[in-house]
Amino acid sequence: MQKKRSTFTFASAGKKSSPKTGKARNRSNKQVLADHIFWCSSCNVPLIGPVCDLCGREGTKLPLTSPCDVRFASAYERELLDGLLRQLYDCNPFVDRVILLNKVAGDDRNDEVLVDGIRIGHMYFDILQKQFRFEPTDLGASVLINHTHSKTAHLHYTGRHLNGKKISLEGIEHFSPDIEKGDPVLLRCGKLVGIGTSLEDSANYRSGKPLLRVKKIKKISANLKQPAPSMDSVIRANQSSLKKIESNAINMIKGIGNDPAYSSFPVNVSFSGGKDSLVVLDLARRALDASRLRAIFLNTGIEFPETVQFAHDFCNSNGIELIEKKAENAFWDNVESFGPPGKDFRWCCKVCKLAPANSAFDECSTKNPCLAVDGKRKYESFSRQETAATEANPFVPGQLNVFPIRQWRAIEVWLYIYWKNLAYNPLYDMGFERVGCYLCPSTLECEFERVRQLFPDLYERWMTYLQKWTASKGLPPEYAEYGFWRWQQHPPKMLALAKQLGISITPVETEDFSISAVSGHSVCSGGDFSVEARIRGVSLSEAADVLRMLGNVVYSPEMGVVLTKSRSCTVKFFASGNLKVTAVDRKIADRMYRDACLQLLRIARCSGCGVCLNACARGCIELKNGKIKIHDSCTGCGKCNESCVVVRYADRIIPDI
Repeated sequence: MQKKRSTFTFASAGKKSSPKTGKARNRSNKQVLADHIFWCSSCNVPLIGPVCDLCGREGTKLPLTSPCDVRFASAYERELLDGLLRQLYDCNPFVDRVILLNKVAGDDRNDEVLVDGIRIGHMYFDILQKQFRFEPTDLGASVLINHTHSKTAHLHYTGRHLNGKKISLEGIEHFSPDIEKGDPVLLRCGKLVGIGTSLEDSANYRSGKPLLRVKKIKKISANLKQPAPSMDSVIRANQSSLKKIESNAINMIKGIGNDPAYSSFPVNVSFSGGKDSLVVLDLARRALDASRLRAIFLNTGIEFPETVQFAHDFCNSNGIELIEKKAENAFWDNVESFGPPGKDFRWCCKVCKLAPANSAFDECSTKNPCLAVDGKRKYESFSRQETAATEANPFVPGQLNVFPIRQWRAIEVWLYIYWKNLAYNPLYDMGFERVGCYLCPSTLECEFERVRQLFPDLYERWMTYLQKWTASKGLPPEYAEYGFWRWQQHPPKMLALAKQLGISITPVETEDFSISAVSGHSVCSGGDFSVEARIRGVSLSEAADVLRMLGNVVYSPEMGVVLTKSRSCTVKFFASGNLKVTAVDRKIADRMYRDACLQLLRIARCSGCGVCLNACARGCIELKNGKIKIHDSCTGCGKCNESCVVVRYADRIIPDI
């Protein structure tokens, strides 16, 4: 029997010791994503609607930084913040408060921390040092400086502008002795309060050199409000708004589920064991007869044990039929061929999700349509912001996907869970914001650290493979240790990290030519058809020399990518040897995949015979170091292919998709 989760309290979390087809209904999506919540100053509670149900007053609009998917701090995150505040300032005035976290851009996890409607600071993960840090805002400093004498400095008031300035010893009236280099220091200067960064340990504060850099200081006064609210009061304050969004979601499910086209078929609810699918499953069972519901759990074989257990426990305790489709060992059977998956190379989704999904919905067809209720939300990622109310499933013919909570933010999801007292996946209270596959490349580095701490066996198996793979590519151990494997084309933040670490992130290709390929519609991101392939035996520069046959080429050795793009298709070849072809439909993707592989085969097996040079009437080919190089003037006529002996045997080497 699944136990009901006990009532959530703020104080209890902080007290723990801290060391963190039918015919698709094409409903247009006109609503703009909300960039704010509200805060009731009288009752001191966050609001998802403009009016507080406790006092009847309108709340103050609280702007949020994009993507605005604000959430309540979990038990682990409260403990983490508590530890950081006590380590820095020997106090935590927020221990019994409602704490909201708003995910913002950063090198890894980076959350705005909001308390009593005040943006008090940022809690973020330092990838280089592999630890969390906290940095107050000026408003946060205004609160904290009234509760501590630690890591503080009082400056001489001169009436001069201080923001961005460096302060020497002569400009400091007095300072606490516990300041270390790099610390965020609370500043006071007359009636001004702010935050700065220490450039030295306070033990080394001497005349004649800059000691503090002022980030922001101004005349400001921020104070914590009364009362300190409970979760019960937060729920009651949002009761009307919760009932409204619940009613809208239930009516959507009812309306489509009772449509004559679908009313005689089972309703499948995609249940991953995460918070969003949990809420959707609960809404579906309130909207429709339970006998029509089936929870579909796609077990990728690389799930957290807690996720698998929770999916079974929740369905068993609530009388919901659970259909579990397993990918078994599919990931480990394919990783040797494809290498590590990446944010921009999601072969794992096709191997571990598409096959089980097709099996789960094998009764669907254009003649026998079925429904799937899904917890996809717009606020989760930029790629999901155009999500419509319904859409035809691109890889299961006859299936109509319904997204009843697509407009919800994380705060609405968690309020609903607390309101309905739903048991939820325990991983959320253990430091995981997302509870998908434990080695997913979309996972943050801070969450991989939690995997290492809490699931050493899972972590060790994956790291053992990564270390072996990086060594085979001539890459340093840091490539695996710091998460560089999560991208094929590394973003600027990872290029900067590589520079800080003093390492090369360009792999060395020493293998014979071979191709492993997988294809399908993307499950984790947009709906285009894509082909992912692992190409062995071709270097990045060689690929750049021949892919000009497909069109104009962008070649970036620094980014580790060769790119050619048209209106209907994009071809990327990465330094790791991975090839990704994305197109608007399967036919175009198939053709471009074969064309790309053909050119890569030519360069890999080129003997330098020079026959193709004579075949090119425009003189676009030359021999470079005994192999062909195609110039930008190439029109892609294909005459050189016809003359190449290697191309004659391409069908034996290039696998079908």
